[in-house]
Amino acid sequence: SVGRPRRVPRPAGRHKKLRPVTAIRLVLLGAKGSGKTSALNTILGRENSRRLGRTAQCCVGDGVVFGRQVTVVDTPGWWMNYFCSESPLFDRREMVLSLSLCPPGPHVFLLVVRADRAFTETYRRAAQEHLELISERVWSRVILLFTFGDWLGGTTTEQLIESEGEPLRWLVERCSNRYHVLNSKTRGDGFQVRELIGKIEETIDGVVQPRRLAGRHQHRATHRERRPAAADAGGAVRQQVPCHGQQEPGGRRSGE
Repeated sequence: SVGRPRRVPRPAGRHKKLRPVTAIRLVLLGAKGSGKTSALNTILGRENSRRLGRTAQCCVGDGVVFGRQVTVVDTPGWWMNYFCSESPLFDRREMVLSLSLCPPGPHVFLLVVRADRAFTETYRRAAQEHLELISERVWSRVILLFTFGDWLGGTTTEQLIESEGEPLRWLVERCSNRYHVLNSKTRGDGFQVRELIGKIEETIDGVVQPRRLAGRHQHRATHRERRPAAADAGGAVRQQVPCHGQQEPGGRRSGE
């Protein structure tokens, strides 16, 4: 049900001294065409190259970002209007596999949502189901990352969230008001990435160590998704596939 319009609080600033972080491990999750790969390139300071196609399997990028060694795992996206049970088994297995590609496990998951498309209840449910495939407790380490931020113009992120209604507000609240906007067209300006790194460090400071959660995720995966994956691969361990610069397609705002 759609609730009463209410003021969307701004992301909290840093009010306490954080423990120094020298390494950050991230996993990008989101629907197809949401801009995950462009976000990876922006975070790592890469130039987008000619588009090679959508991400078909997990790939890993890394680099030094403001003095931190940052590892980013890009994952195959789901169709925005597909619930988890409707997504291909391979894609679901790849999502779970992403946890093992940044050992001992990711610090933070970035849930990528386009700022230039209407966000419906169907899209919200699809995002919830796909994230909870990893763990129902994943939300304590999720940051909502809006892409195509140039589309907003003079509109603030808070105005966007409020105008979208209950589905997007639910997602923001589920992420404990952790969100950020990236504009991939202004990659030369490091402020937006520096600010994102700060929010990631806040999130790391507020959750349990990734090794403990990674073990829990991998246990779930063994019994749900990774068992058929291992059988298909003859028990072999997948090697990391490097992420190469890809430009995901742009687009205008559209409904469901």
